[in-house]
Amino acid sequence: MDVALARTFLEIAQSGSFVAAASRLNITQTAVSARVRTLEDQLGRRLFIRNKSGARLTPAGERFMRHAITFLQVWDRARHQVGLPEGRTDVASVGAEMSLWNPFLSDWLVWMKHQAPEIALRADVDIPSRLLDRIHDGSLDLAVLYDPPPQGGNAVVELLTEEKLVMVTTSTAPNPELGDEYVHVDWGPLFHSSHQAAFPQLGSPAVQISHGPLALLYLTRVGGTGYFRLSAVAPYLEADRLHIVETAPQFSYSVHMVYSTLTEPALIDRMRQGFLVSSSLPSARVA
Repeated sequence: MDVALARTFLEIAQSGSFVAAASRLNITQTAVSARVRTLEDQLGRRLFIRNKSGARLTPAGERFMRHAITFLQVWDRARHQVGLPEGRTDVASVGAEMSLWNPFLSDWLVWMKHQAPEIALRADVDIPSRLLDRIHDGSLDLAVLYDPPPQGGNAVVELLTEEKLVMVTTSTAPNPELGDEYVHVDWGPLFHSSHQAAFPQLGSPAVQISHGPLALLYLTRVGGTGYFRLSAVAPYLEADRLHIVETAPQFSYSVHMVYSTLTEPALIDRMRQGFLVSSSLPSARVA
């Protein structure tokens, strides 16, 4: 079986659409259809039922799913192993969503460099949906995500750490005004819903920033109020540059590791150990 055929099959199965698969793979819909026909001819079974709403797997397609995933995992592992730099015994492929690369991914890379120098490292920063797709198709060993949805199949979701999102301000007033000086940081859908319930009067803030480090840099330069991870603002609190708004609610910020049970257990255990240890160590956190 051709690797491109397996990837195309999985893209369609995950997106539920030939059109969406073509967009993700950056090829034409005609090419996608041709690949599916080739794969179905090789297997002697129809894999998809197409309708106006997209495409769904046939029973044969459902049975083929796990074999396609395993095939891609074996292929990617073989490709990485063959291309290992001299002196390396394995390769660890890891990803993190944008708001988590610092400190979790950066601290893990440093820990692995010192504690597991025999392992080659591959790191990516991407949106959660693509990271989860790569976990399921076997091209990524482990991803660090904020509050991922429940995963089925062979994916394991494990809590890495849980800290608080606290409201901080540059103002010395105990209850600062949450008007034009308020900076809304996107900490994910769970935070958004809780925040909206706690502050219905805010409406649409004048300043909205999706990246924590950028938002904190902005806040410390121009002043204002916003929610940030407690560990990130600790140095500013100690230096009296920021102050916690004691009357404001605090929200949970859960960070999880998502990995596949099909990946070599010894490698996953080493990667998990690195994240668990490095996430508990002091670091130069910026948001």
